[in-house]
Amino acid sequence: EPEKPPAVPNGELRLGTKGKKLRKPRTIYSSLQLQALNQRFQQTQYLALPERAELAAQLGLTQTQVKIWFQNKRSKYKKILKQG
Repeated sequence: EPEKPPAVPNGELRLGTKGKKLRKPRTIYSSLQLQALNQRFQQTQYLALPERAELAAQLGLTQTQVKIWFQNKRSKYKKILKQG
């Protein structure tokens, strides 16, 4: 029987001895995807669930990827506005 990884209370696997969480690799967006995301962000900074699902399907991304991209973009936008 193959050896099972050690159990962790929250169900996440951990790497090596440093106890860092396993993370998915960073999403690399194509220039076309970025163009569409930025264009949509200029129209509206917030997407409703059906809009997010439609945009994700059009761009070949997951809804989570679209959601996080918009969250990060809003954060960067607010930071720029705050600076001047």
